[in-house]
Amino acid sequence: MILVIQNVLTPDNIAQIRAKLETMRWVDGTATAGWHAKLVKKNLQVDRNQPEFAPLNKGVTEALMRNPTFRMAVRPRQITPLLFSRYRDEMEYGTHVDDPVIYNIRTDVSFTVFLSDPREYEGGELVMETTGGEQAYKPEAGQMITYPSNTLHRVSPVTRGERWAVVGWCQSQLRDPGQREILYDLDTARRGLFDKHGKTREFDIMSKAHANLMRMWADI
Repeated sequence: MILVIQNVLTPDNIAQIRAKLETMRWVDGTATAGWHAKLVKKNLQVDRNQPEFAPLNKGVTEALMRNPTFRMAVRPRQITPLLFSRYRDEMEYGTHVDDPVIYNIRTDVSFTVFLSDPREYEGGELVMETTGGEQAYKPEAGQMITYPSNTLHRVSPVTRGERWAVVGWCQSQLRDPGQREILYDLDTARRGLFDKHGKTREFDIMSKAHANLMRMWADI
């Protein structure tokens, strides 16, 4: 399931994050790429070895965890340290698949949180290669895309302006992407039912099914 999640960061959040990033040290993005990804990765990212990184990482991670849609869709068990990246001057990240284990965390779900308004730059689309063909995404600032980490994807060259983003990976409580999607759909439906009719018999039965599937499938 590829999902665009709204309002993960507010405009004030983004302004504060970008102001902090402007003061930090940036390095070549190949520093954290796998041996084959180094061949196609051309971007800049914040050096995570500086003291300012830890509080910035913590603040953004906590913002993600406050988002109910992120929690419903991803069921995060662990989240890796984040990567703060920027692309400019024809920088791109060619087709690749994310490493299966990062920081000793199995990568079930990858995500990108956008820090740039799409009108600030040209190019820079996040392109997913799916069985249904290629799908290109260029969301608004503050929005997030989540997708299974086994997906081939790329970032198109940025031909004008700068593309700022936050990238990370989650180990989910549910290893299987199909199971995550089923529970997300069921959770969305039961919450909609509750909003319309309150705590009905039908809501209770759907909640029972949701809980029992989670109990059956959870990888904890």
